[in-house]
Amino acid sequence: MTVPLPVPAQPPVRSTGPSAREVDAFCVQYAPRSPGNPAVRDLYRLLCDVPEGGLEARLEWVERWTLWLRERIPAHALVDAAEPELPAADSRLQLMVRVMEGEPAMRTAITRLVSAVCDGSRGLKLFAQVGLPAGQGFFAEASDRLARALLPAAPEPGKLSELLLRLFPVPGDADWLAGLSPALLAKLAALVGDARPPEPVPAARVRADLMDALLLLAVQTAALGTAEDVRDRSPETALRASPFLRLRLVCDAVLARDAAADTLKDLSTCVADCRQVVGSVSRHLEEAGVSVDLVYRLERIRRSLERMEAVARVLGAPRGEPRWREAMALLVDLLRRAHADRSVRELAKRNVRMLARKIIERAGHSGEHYITSTRTEFHAMVHSAAGGGLVTAVAVALKFVLSGLALAPFFLALGTGLNYALAFVLIQLLGFTLATKQPSVTAATLAGAVGEGARGERLASLVELIPRITRSQLAAFAGNLGVVAPAALALALAFQWATGHTFLTPAKAQATVASLHPWKSGTLAFAALTGVLLWLSSVAGGWLENFVVYRRLPEALAHHRVLRRLLGDAGASRLAAWLQHAASGLGGNVTLGFLLALTPVVGRFFGLELDVRHVTFVLGSLAFSGATLGAQAVLQPEFLAALAGAALAGALNFTVSFSLALGVAMRARDVPTREALPFLRAVLLHLVKAPRSFLLPPRDTASDVLRVSAPPAP
Repeated sequence: MTVPLPVPAQPPVRSTGPSAREVDAFCVQYAPRSPGNPAVRDLYRLLCDVPEGGLEARLEWVERWTLWLRERIPAHALVDAAEPELPAADSRLQLMVRVMEGEPAMRTAITRLVSAVCDGSRGLKLFAQVGLPAGQGFFAEASDRLARALLPAAPEPGKLSELLLRLFPVPGDADWLAGLSPALLAKLAALVGDARPPEPVPAARVRADLMDALLLLAVQTAALGTAEDVRDRSPETALRASPFLRLRLVCDAVLARDAAADTLKDLSTCVADCRQVVGSVSRHLEEAGVSVDLVYRLERIRRSLERMEAVARVLGAPRGEPRWREAMALLVDLLRRAHADRSVRELAKRNVRMLARKIIERAGHSGEHYITSTRTEFHAMVHSAAGGGLVTAVAVALKFVLSGLALAPFFLALGTGLNYALAFVLIQLLGFTLATKQPSVTAATLAGAVGEGARGERLASLVELIPRITRSQLAAFAGNLGVVAPAALALALAFQWATGHTFLTPAKAQATVASLHPWKSGTLAFAALTGVLLWLSSVAGGWLENFVVYRRLPEALAHHRVLRRLLGDAGASRLAAWLQHAASGLGGNVTLGFLLALTPVVGRFFGLELDVRHVTFVLGSLAFSGATLGAQAVLQPEFLAALAGAALAGALNFTVSFSLALGVAMRARDVPTREALPFLRAVLLHLVKAPRSFLLPPRDTASDVLRVSAPPAP
């Protein structure tokens, strides 16, 4: 062992730093095998510059020390070649421990610095708030995160929460922190901590903050767990028996007895009971409708319980390496959640998933009756769609009438939206079908079926679902388009016979035909946009049904005093049952009507030439235009191109809405790709073997009955 050279007992603080001779002497003493190692030289300069006053100066020094620790140049094998090779950070920690053991003066300076930082900072916010949602609801939390992302934050130098993010500003820093050796950290803490009994002063202050955080978390979690909407969906027990109320009492006992082992065991049991209540509330939401705010609060309860367990593990761990192992696990979790909880996107992704899944399930439940199996059902679909085409022809005529009136843009959009919405609602009430409403809801049904498993015999059954969906869609298109054009033509001719002039002016008819040209206009882009609107309307319908079920509106209507007096008990019950059954359709139809009407208005507001191309309305508009222009004009290239544009619009309406609905439904149900790919291969193989099944129902319907469990009815 090399004889250590003399070094100053307590290096003076100089603005110019230590001399080269002092640095060389220090390096020879602590790195005889590699005295030129920059890790040793930088550490000596850092230890010679320990500030004596001011919290901000001390925090800056801690930040510099962390940067030194994170340098990639290792400091192992500086003394003995037989030293085990360590990661760079651990090798530097080991060097720091060796220096603290051999330099009492430097150790004293670092001890004073650590004690001053702990004395001037508080860890309550770090342990009880960082990484946990702060708001009382989803929208309050989202707005708070958005404000924090856009507005600068005021400094809080007296809180350890700011020091954590100051030292580790990047999300990936959590992985580096997790790789540090708890044993080396425990050694270093024992050296630089104030050794006065019963515990080092810095550790005692941090332990007091952990105790306070445990109590604060218990109070907040108890308030969330005993809220009315949580209690209404919890197992029926007396309020005084709620584990959330017991949680506060147990934490009081933990604090009173300084985290004795039996009190921590009671806390663990109480946390497990609280988790059971949260699980029962979540199962109730799965069955009866979802609220984003309630899902958010349940998530906050879960994470608060996890934090309480992590704090309890730190308090209950023996001193030394075991306690530091638990403390580092807590710090890593704090850092990861602190960075993740800055994102509004992550908040929405985590809390809206259950709502999205329930909306998709309800849309899928609505889509079951759009899928036919037998020839009788296939023909019934054609007849139902024919009725939808008839109503649509009348709506197209009213749209032209409204566009010819001298109305302000607001009233024109309102009238057009009401026209569309009333037409779609009338189609629903009369039991008719609109072909473009099918893709988004049948896609949800398909995703639900695939999500239950697509292997073995079930895969063969699921493959039969695609031909059923395809031919059902074709039947709806045939009924809609086969009737809307003749009905519109009949209305135009009847108007011309009654009034003596055409329904549309020649200029209006020519402009309508020109606007539908597939490549000389924006028809294809507008048709794709309409597909998006069709999908959005199905989401709105699922959301309304979820709202109706969650708020228990059918039960409220069935027991409403005025309704029971006017309609009788049976009538009020029938109205409640009708609302539960029709809510999704009503929400989707009204939303679609106003989306189609408002999109051009909103586009003009922003200077964009937006429009919609709904295939049924497009064909009806062409029929009215053809009645005005005459038979000769119908055979002209421009009119035939407009017919091609109508066909492409229908294809895009279907493709876009179906793709969006299927993709969102797959993600909402967490359907893995490994389940979807074999299913797609099997469908393509079935198309090659039996293409007719995609167009017409089979002669023997017994082989075409799909035995797929449907989503539960709300």
